[in-house]
Amino acid sequence: MRYRVLGGTGIEVSVHCLGTMMFGSVGNPDHDECVRVVHAALDQGVNFVDTADMYSAGESEEIVGKALQGRRDDVVLATKVHFRMGEGPNRSGNSRRWIVREVEESLRRLRTDWIDLYQIHRPDHTTDIEETLSTLSDLVHQGKIRAFGCSTFPAEEIVEAHHVAERRGLLRFRTEQPPYSLLARGVETSVLPVCRRLGMGVLTWSPLASGFLTGKYRKGQPVDLATGRAALTPARFDPSLPVNAAKLDVVERLVEVADGVGCSLPELAVAFAAAHPAVTSVITGPRTMSQLEALLKGASLTLDDETLDRIDEIVPPGVNVYHPDGAWKPPVLADAARRRRPLADRSAA
Repeated sequence: MRYRVLGGTGIEVSVHCLGTMMFGSVGNPDHDECVRVVHAALDQGVNFVDTADMYSAGESEEIVGKALQGRRDDVVLATKVHFRMGEGPNRSGNSRRWIVREVEESLRRLRTDWIDLYQIHRPDHTTDIEETLSTLSDLVHQGKIRAFGCSTFPAEEIVEAHHVAERRGLLRFRTEQPPYSLLARGVETSVLPVCRRLGMGVLTWSPLASGFLTGKYRKGQPVDLATGRAALTPARFDPSLPVNAAKLDVVERLVEVADGVGCSLPELAVAFAAAHPAVTSVITGPRTMSQLEALLKGASLTLDDETLDRIDEIVPPGVNVYHPDGAWKPPVLADAARRRRPLADRSAA
């Protein structure tokens, strides 16, 4: 297993990070098997584990907490806050009120006194970024978290947060966690260069493009939309949809690249993400032990320049074959009213 320093924190983390989104009711409800997966990853040299409060409504954190009993000091533990946890107002977002409350819940579920990396899961335009950074800085000073970062933030908001921290004398985001894969290279345009320029660590998620790069879904082969990931979001895998047909076309060409390297498609996908100079660690989220073993099989794989050039020909740098599911969409794009002048103003013009 290879290790890299996480941003400017001085903390060494494995290039493979164990993601636990699939632990619990959403993925694998067998707690004992999930614990075994965590232990197997640690035994293979993985020392970085990433979870979030909202994964299976806190169940994932509970499983991770159970798995790390007796091994906590050997693990760099990351979790996240932002998404809704329960009914009613003030149970989501990036406000001081919610973060201070929810970090205590995460500490309880994780059975730990501290969190190594606490991440803001998505931007929140109802909360001033200074409010969020001030709260996170306080948590560092209190010893409840060691460092903090952001996840799926656009480049301009990463830069804004950095400058606010500098002007106000606050601690800053040390990491960013963006979606990045062979099918979604959009972050290469600005997010990854900005992170590198600011000395931030980068943990990438969805290297297998939500399952499309597992090798399970191939052009011309039937897709079972009633089981697995396809059952959760059928539209993501329906081959009759143009966006999925485009993904399948690219997958066939990438399979040829993997065959030429002598590795599997998932191994190629993870090695590709790890090859970018801005990337510190690649998050892989196995649901079962067999999936973990398949992913770790290529932990030492390094792609040469010729292979990376072939990939660039198939999916050019900075290009998204599809928009990553779960990625954040700016309110100015999601809300039509933010993109249109009031009718009276338009008439006056």
